[in-house]
Amino acid sequence: MSSIHLTFDGGVARVEIDRPPVNVIDLPVAAELEGAIGSAAARDDVAVIVLSGRGRAFCAGVEVRDHLPDRGAAMLQAFHRACLALVHAPQPTIAVVQGAALGGGCELTLACDLVVAAERATFGQPEIRLGVFPPFAAVALPRMIASHRATEMLLTGRILTATEAERWGLVNRMVPDAELGAAAEETVRALLALSPSSLRLTRELLRRVHARPSAVDVDVAERFYVEHLLETPDAIEGLQAFLEKRAPRWTGATQGTTGSS
Repeated sequence: MSSIHLTFDGGVARVEIDRPPVNVIDLPVAAELEGAIGSAAARDDVAVIVLSGRGRAFCAGVEVRDHLPDRGAAMLQAFHRACLALVHAPQPTIAVVQGAALGGGCELTLACDLVVAAERATFGQPEIRLGVFPPFAAVALPRMIASHRATEMLLTGRILTATEAERWGLVNRMVPDAELGAAAEETVRALLALSPSSLRLTRELLRRVHARPSAVDVDVAERFYVEHLLETPDAIEGLQAFLEKRAPRWTGATQGTTGSS
């Protein structure tokens, strides 16, 4: 059964993540997500792409088990392809966020052009608490918000309320929970009223001036993660501790890294 639903209606492609209970993305779902976004982006009759999550969360992140060394590199590649599919789509993209947008879920919102959020939504990159970091967010966040705030999110794993995320510049519009659907549709209608070709050209220019990470930028961050972090004792310990529901026992040891400085 598919965990990604793609529908088309009146110039709008709607991509929904549907993996209860909180839409965590594993390797197969990452591939599905990339495929759905790519299919939407390739259609000339699509003017806007809307990304959302079914249920009580937008997306609570990437499967922790898939971060471990045996599949961590493959997971990063698959998930980053999905993020870059959003970045490279010629159409404007809108993230509609209810509930948690954490880890990879938050990174998906960073890859979108506009973010509409419910009051109860939360945003954050808590990976550091597990002894790892989010490569895509590490590239994207400092380009989008103040450096000190980006650094705080990445180094402390702080979770932001929707009000804070709006104030920090991660959310374009926050509305009461019951008004999220109407607010999202209002944003969609505003874009549909404009020239599709002009929107695409504007978006292409923004890509060229690096308003969003390029594939090269993401590849550099991804390789750094794989070569320097993936097999360190603390990265493995943090992930295993999460899976075992216990506090991590950090050592600070760097043995296990495969890259050079």
